[in-house]
Amino acid sequence: MAFDGFVLNAVITELNTCLIGGKIQKIYQPNSDEVILSIYSNNLTYALSLNTSSNFYSAYLTTSKKENPLVAPNFCMLLRKHLMNYKITGISTINHERILVISLSDGDNEYKPEAKKLIVELMGKHSNILLLDANNIIIDSLKHFYIENGAYRNIFPHVQYILPASNKVNISDYKNLENKLSNFNSLCDFFVENFTGISKTLVINAINFLDINDALNLNNYNVLAKYILELQNEITKNNTEAITFENDYTLQICESSKEPLQVNLFLDDYYSNKKRQEQFLSYRNQLLQFISAKLKRISKKLSGIDEKLKECQNLDKYKLYGELITNFLYQIPKEHLSHIELTNYYNNNELIDIPLDISILPADNAKKYFKKYHKLKNTFSIVGEQKIELEKEIDYLESIVYEIQASKNINDLDEIYDEIQDSFSSKQKQNSKKQVKKKSKKGTLVEPIVYEIDGFKVLVGKNNKQNDELTFKIANKDDIWFHVKDIHGSHVILVTNNLVPSQETINKCASIAAYHSKAIQSSNAQVDYTLVKYVKKPKSAKHGMVIYTNQKTVIVKPNKDF
Repeated sequence: MAFDGFVLNAVITELNTCLIGGKIQKIYQPNSDEVILSIYSNNLTYALSLNTSSNFYSAYLTTSKKENPLVAPNFCMLLRKHLMNYKITGISTINHERILVISLSDGDNEYKPEAKKLIVELMGKHSNILLLDANNIIIDSLKHFYIENGAYRNIFPHVQYILPASNKVNISDYKNLENKLSNFNSLCDFFVENFTGISKTLVINAINFLDINDALNLNNYNVLAKYILELQNEITKNNTEAITFENDYTLQICESSKEPLQVNLFLDDYYSNKKRQEQFLSYRNQLLQFISAKLKRISKKLSGIDEKLKECQNLDKYKLYGELITNFLYQIPKEHLSHIELTNYYNNNELIDIPLDISILPADNAKKYFKKYHKLKNTFSIVGEQKIELEKEIDYLESIVYEIQASKNINDLDEIYDEIQDSFSSKQKQNSKKQVKKKSKKGTLVEPIVYEIDGFKVLVGKNNKQNDELTFKIANKDDIWFHVKDIHGSHVILVTNNLVPSQETINKCASIAAYHSKAIQSSNAQVDYTLVKYVKKPKSAKHGMVIYTNQKTVIVKPNKDF
């Protein structure tokens, strides 16, 4: 991530245009790593985000609303105690490092204003926020560090603030480092290791812009150093802008007529999107883990049932043993035997060797075989039904896995979570009346994917609950229903409005159905289609599970762009 000293300086240059003289009105701490200052300045209210997360360390003005805890954390309460109604007198950095210094003064105390500093160190996992008094004594900090615990400096209340140690120099001194070039293998490594505030992303972007290579020679070195020095100078004039670069971002020189606060607004969008993506991935993984665990348990249960069914394969043999022993009992000696050889009149009177329990008489062995036969027969009937139900459950869970993997945002996952709750929550079943009442208030939540194909509207469900809503509540009986054959996917509805679509239109809709399915990577997907009136929901079937008749099948290539 490229929140380096250059980006911080660009942020500070913009902040100095709007926050100097502003008053801190509110202070929030939405999570353990972030503090937000609400600042009233020039008749406007700004929100300054100070984030010390190891993944998102940054400082910028934000427009994103965040939920705050009901009880403010201790550090937030301390900042409120010390900084409420303080005015911002200066915003700067130290040695072009990732250290933000916000100078503050007690504006309400006209005769004896009290000066304080808020220091924000943006250094990966070592990021921190510190409140200092006028003598640079630490009042408190978000995180505490102790030398005796392995830290290289003390960070806790009532100690003198010491700057982080660094051997790097400013890019303006680049001429003095020419003698060190031979100690490095690449231009990028040299600049990142020796100059303050420079990230790898900034250097790579500059190398591409200058159309030079990463070879470490004197010419490349001077060209790159002069460009970065120019960039540093333009930052102070507010002539730089943030740009996206290789899934990251960096700065470039621009005209002075750029959008006001462009760097801050860019960072706000970038980190908001990044945080949403991280939340989305975390949420999705949690749902996948839950469903995977359920699949594992059911698969284990199904494996046990298969073992029982395998044992049941011998039930006819036990019945035969019982019958033969009973029919030939008059010929069998009334003594304890380990086995007996009898004629099998079901198989051309061939001799069959029947094992016996030596501890009991032959007649009791016959009873034992009949008992085992009836037990296995009952077992076969019961576990056979159980297997069918478990296979349906596995099929349904696999459909949810597909939904989760195909989801695009947190709203999609919320709908899937509601479906999971609806299907598996015993608490919900116990409070079904309450749930119905809740549903009636909310109404339909269906927001399907919508396409326009040859003048027709095409609706695509994003999860099983939506599939049911589309097919059985929204679609008309003469609309056309599509679904990829024998594979998990979305229900697709072609809204006909009593018109007859061409075969070309039907094929396009089938391609959309294939695209929104597990057959998306297939070059030839089979898609069934039929009128909605021929699609039925079996009694007690899970969400999205249907049966249909009168279907036709087309083979298409998955596609959504026509």
